[in-house]
Amino acid sequence: MNTDRLFTAIVLAGDRAPDDPVARAAGVQCKALVPVGGVPMVLRVLGALAEAQAIGDRILCGPQWQAVEMNNELRGLVVSEAVAWHEACATPSVSAYTVMQSLPQDHPVLLVTADHALLNARVIDYFCSAARAGNADVVVGLAAHDLVATAYPTMRRTVLKFQDGGVCGCNLYAVLTARGRSLIQFWSQVEGLRKKPVQLISMLGWMSVLRFVFGWLSLPQALAGLSRRLNLSIDVIMLPFPEAALDVDTISDWELAQTVAGSNDS
Repeated sequence: MNTDRLFTAIVLAGDRAPDDPVARAAGVQCKALVPVGGVPMVLRVLGALAEAQAIGDRILCGPQWQAVEMNNELRGLVVSEAVAWHEACATPSVSAYTVMQSLPQDHPVLLVTADHALLNARVIDYFCSAARAGNADVVVGLAAHDLVATAYPTMRRTVLKFQDGGVCGCNLYAVLTARGRSLIQFWSQVEGLRKKPVQLISMLGWMSVLRFVFGWLSLPQALAGLSRRLNLSIDVIMLPFPEAALDVDTISDWELAQTVAGSNDS
């Protein structure tokens, strides 16, 4: 791994389904353009990436070009080539794989989503620095559920409950080696299971399911099992920032993000 190279950030901004309820509630064409604190979420993410010291190129995958043209600032970033734009594919995993195929195999990549409304440069640099410090092929950002629940007691989040505590996903993934890119193919197999922890753990085998259900499976054990299954090294970074776990999936998420953004900006 070349530790002197900046990460290329890929922002996944395609809608999972037409007529997104959050976009409809906000009165915009797609979820990426939903405003939080008066700024479309995708622009908040792109802005955070621009401020982060660990990030070089920024690649936006989605939304549809018609939606890009509807926002002058977003269109300006793309037309000026400050941000590269690619059309989104059928699923986020296929979008990520397609874009990554155009990059050098040994180039470090950061995957984020456009609905990560509270993402900031501090979180990005912390995650990227910690990811570089290890020797893993892929690094996943997580936050302790207790940390998230304390900060945002009303927020509903999918929680993976391990023996050593519950964790929440943060939609931050660092792919550091060529071998790590094979994880994207596995991602395409489990993409529909992101809200179904037991079925997700079943990819490790049914003994792991039983251990997970009864609270006997630790996070390191799950990572070791997944690493063996995929023949690559996977690690996690536990982020000390509760806002890293707040992506806007629902209208209640949007309302919470608006509240937090307003508090941060005041």
